[in-house]
Amino acid sequence: MLQTPLTLTFKLFALAPQISVTDAQDQLVLYVKQKLFKLKEDIKVCSDRSQTQQLYSIKADRIIDFSAAYRFTNAQNQALGSVKRRGLRSIWRAHYDIFGPDQTETPLYTIREENPWVKVLDGLLCEVPIVNFFTGFILNPVYLVENPEKTVVMRLSKIPTFLSRKFTVKQMDQLDDNRQITIVLSLLMMVLLERGRG
Repeated sequence: MLQTPLTLTFKLFALAPQISVTDAQDQLVLYVKQKLFKLKEDIKVCSDRSQTQQLYSIKADRIIDFSAAYRFTNAQNQALGSVKRRGLRSIWRAHYDIFGPDQTETPLYTIREENPWVKVLDGLLCEVPIVNFFTGFILNPVYLVENPEKTVVMRLSKIPTFLSRKFTVKQMDQLDDNRQITIVLSLLMMVLLERGRG
């Protein structure tokens, strides 16, 4: 069980996107490094920065595609679940579906952006010289993870910063270990896909 709140921090000045995840005691619990120029995503999630102990794997089900599903497995290659961007609906507001290991058609949870206007303003202001330096401090998206009853079980929000990208993940409802890690892996993948913003 990961002790929340978790802090997700992108490494500054790295060619390949790298995320360190620390728990409530500021201990590193997950480390993600995305490979550059991969046509089909295959991301290792490790317990340390040297990547000697792999805990999870995130693999795309197809070559680069807007609606690819990203499947999660543990170190024993057991399926944990998957996350999938919800097609055209995500153009206006980031929207992802989280599925369990059985890959049924009905999602266990959905990730949605709380305020889509943040995305619109970010897209407009990032094109304005000088102003674009301040968008990361002013415009901070919030993503809600909801169950089918629309109860928020987790909340990811960007921390206002000028240079780095930092996020905090708070658990809002009870979850078992498998559901918790499936949601956290889904949020990590979503942050990697949405990293061009804010």
